[in-house]
Amino acid sequence: MRILSFLLIILVLCQCTPASSDQIGDSSTPPNLLFILIDDQRHDMLSCAGHPILQTPAVDRLATEGVRFTQAYVTTPICAASRASILTGLYEYEHNYTFGKPPIHTSHSEQAYPLLLRQAGYHTGFIGKFGVRLEAQDTLLREMFDYFAPSPKSTPHYVTLPDGSRRHSAEIKGDSAIAFLKRQTPGQPFCLSISFNAVHAVDNNLTPGKEGHYPYPASAENLYESIQLPNPRLSDPEIFEKHPDFLKHSLNRERYYWRWDTPEKYQTNMRAYYRMISGYDQVIKRIREALTENGLDQNTIIIYTADNGYYMGDRGFAGKWSHYEESLRVPLIIYDPRQAQKEKFRTNGELVLNIDLPATMLDYAGLPIPETYQGRSLLPLMHQEDVAAWRADFIHEHRMDHPQIPKYVGIHSERYVYANYYKQDPPYEYLHDLQTDPDQLVNLVDHPEYQEILKEMSLGIKDKVKRVKDKVERLK
Repeated sequence: MRILSFLLIILVLCQCTPASSDQIGDSSTPPNLLFILIDDQRHDMLSCAGHPILQTPAVDRLATEGVRFTQAYVTTPICAASRASILTGLYEYEHNYTFGKPPIHTSHSEQAYPLLLRQAGYHTGFIGKFGVRLEAQDTLLREMFDYFAPSPKSTPHYVTLPDGSRRHSAEIKGDSAIAFLKRQTPGQPFCLSISFNAVHAVDNNLTPGKEGHYPYPASAENLYESIQLPNPRLSDPEIFEKHPDFLKHSLNRERYYWRWDTPEKYQTNMRAYYRMISGYDQVIKRIREALTENGLDQNTIIIYTADNGYYMGDRGFAGKWSHYEESLRVPLIIYDPRQAQKEKFRTNGELVLNIDLPATMLDYAGLPIPETYQGRSLLPLMHQEDVAAWRADFIHEHRMDHPQIPKYVGIHSERYVYANYYKQDPPYEYLHDLQTDPDQLVNLVDHPEYQEILKEMSLGIKDKVKRVKDKVERLK
């Protein structure tokens, strides 16, 4: 009898012992996916990335608990093409979508991550800036999403509600996300994509008021008020003057005069931009609290990134659209609560891309990755597996027809960045060595000792595109 009582006590104690960090999450249930996409934010605009002024505690917590990728890039630095790449897992030259182009072909849309997840039983939702057009869009959207709440590009950051009150669009998206989470039921996996309009500027040339070109939530109004913000690190006028005329007269320069060209404009707009970032950070905090309150936090993977980088006066530029790191490089954090503690709170320096994100989400869901995808799942990097064959370079491009945005195509490796502005007469090339010149201030195209590298990089673009085209033809 005493032995039986002793065994019962041991059994109760075992049942009451908290799970270790290596046991968190139910591996038998497909994980939920929460995908957060920010508009116009480059890689270093987070306090966890070393920014000395910005306050982003909610995103910092994600980085602390997950993995922050320090070499994350978009393949096309503009929202339309980048979002199409995230949706389809394809480079722009393959999906062929950007502003002014026909809708994404159905053959590509049918491989979109939300459609494949929904077909596999996921409850799918989308909130915010969709940013792309699809063939047979109404039909496809019904097939992709159980819940679809888009905000058109023309929507201002502040919205007047039916009761006459005004709320910031980031806060409204937070409300919609929380309502979506409350409707979820245990055992039914979901994928919710939240696409903030923040921190996109209001695109006009008006004299800025206290909010500048970046209307921020009232909750962030008093932040950064007493701080004199430093000038852009690459603001020396000589940096701008070294550019060819087609970049000096591009949209990058025109919008510089809208936002950054005087000390007064710069201080006003930078404070407002910082406040917008801190404002959506507060919304992310609320969403994570809702995950916990609804018992979803231990099985929900969170992916956080941006659709492109951003110039804030560096090089005498505004906007994005060109080949420099400020334009291409973005934040990327992945948090998996089920992950072993030893795999958390770290950074990863491999070259990762926006086209990797749909493959990653499908892989987390245990689904096959379409052979047509040009990106790769990031799960091996998340689990610190042997990645000796990880990518050494990638194509970056901007093919939009716009009189003030020069088209280019290039290749970016761990060390070298090549870009060919092929519509100029004659074509204008750039070659940068990130090892000796991380700020990309020197164009090495005419340096004799770099001619072999130049040839290798320029031929590498054609080779990569041909190999992909051949693969696509084989799959047809």
